[in-house]
Amino acid sequence: MLLKDMSVNELENVLNDEKKKYDDFKKDGLKLDISRGKPSKDQLELVMPLLDEVTSDTKFPDGYRNYGMLEGISELKKIFADILETDPESIIIGGSSSLNLMYDQIQRCMQFGVLGGKPWNKYGKIKFLCPVPGYDRHFAITEHFGIEMIAVPMDEHGPIMDIVETLVKEDETIKGIWCVPKYSNPTGITYSDEVVDRLASMETKADDFRIFWDNAYVIHDLYDDKSDSLKNIFTALREFGNEDRAYVFTSTAKITFPGAGVSCIAASENNKKDILSHMQFQTICNNKIVQYMHALYLKDLDNTKYIMRRHAEISRPKFEAVLASLRCGLDGLGIADWTEPNGGYFISFNVLDGCAKKVWTLCKEAGLTITTAGATYPYGIDDRDANIRIAPTFTTSAELDVACELFVCCVKIACIEKLLFEKK
Repeated sequence: MLLKDMSVNELENVLNDEKKKYDDFKKDGLKLDISRGKPSKDQLELVMPLLDEVTSDTKFPDGYRNYGMLEGISELKKIFADILETDPESIIIGGSSSLNLMYDQIQRCMQFGVLGGKPWNKYGKIKFLCPVPGYDRHFAITEHFGIEMIAVPMDEHGPIMDIVETLVKEDETIKGIWCVPKYSNPTGITYSDEVVDRLASMETKADDFRIFWDNAYVIHDLYDDKSDSLKNIFTALREFGNEDRAYVFTSTAKITFPGAGVSCIAASENNKKDILSHMQFQTICNNKIVQYMHALYLKDLDNTKYIMRRHAEISRPKFEAVLASLRCGLDGLGIADWTEPNGGYFISFNVLDGCAKKVWTLCKEAGLTITTAGATYPYGIDDRDANIRIAPTFTTSAELDVACELFVCCVKIACIEKLLFEKK
């Protein structure tokens, strides 16, 4: 039965039951965390053999232990190229985080411009399009550089392209868009072929408009038999004669060890030359020992996908447990909806408007850390106060069961109190 159709007395009875459950949770002294998409201890144990790939007896190829090879080693460039379905010559290997590469690229565009063009910081005020709900660290980078953020709503196909196309066609100061195109953070949706094509072909008033294509979850499938398919952005850009429009990023952050992996940026020939022309002053080379270690461990695309299937065997039951708990506790009540992704690291949860902050507070007070309400929107402002990002992977299965039960309880309390306020 829909909660909104209940009488005041019926709602108060349900609320009293949920508050009793909530008080019991508070007595347990819980310390649970479903806030960030981090690999679990079991996943980290899975990749420990990576550390055995390089020893003091390892015969390194010439140059791998010394300065040089700014673009990275060829073996790893080939693996990343195969993952991203592009040419190894388009790849530049970075450090442990693709976020570093994104930050650096924004900084280069701000200070030096794009392909010899006007530096972005000379325009006065520039803007970025931010599909929402989206990745909070993208928004943090943008805000750090003083770039104005414009929220663009998403549907199950990706950003609403009618809005995107209208904005970029009319405003020269809109210089870029953030995209997590496969298993998007936090919705878990994958951009449709039409969306990819429209991003690649759309008319932009700014000649230096760039797509920041953060393909972090490109091979993070949860299921073999129902993985999402994403059209190759490089193919689409070539089709429409806009080869230079995108910077593409990915990393091994959730394949091997977060903070101790490798990342890459893939770009057109022109963009790559431009990046390297500045990068050469920043560093002589990135860590080629770690690069070689990863190349030996990952081996090739097929073996990398095998490793990811083993990750999925650990993560998939956790996603399914969260979804089962949400269905069991909230289906049919009319107070929430959520995504059911086929991959990635997140579930996007929407509660009744005006209730997300209340849910966050209730969870915090009972010992459950969830992503701050509003974090998935620019400036931390969700006008509806409705979206919450759930990250199932980090906790143990036993902890996750408790976390889900508590979360559902908090959602019910927040929503019933809202409905009672409206009825009274």
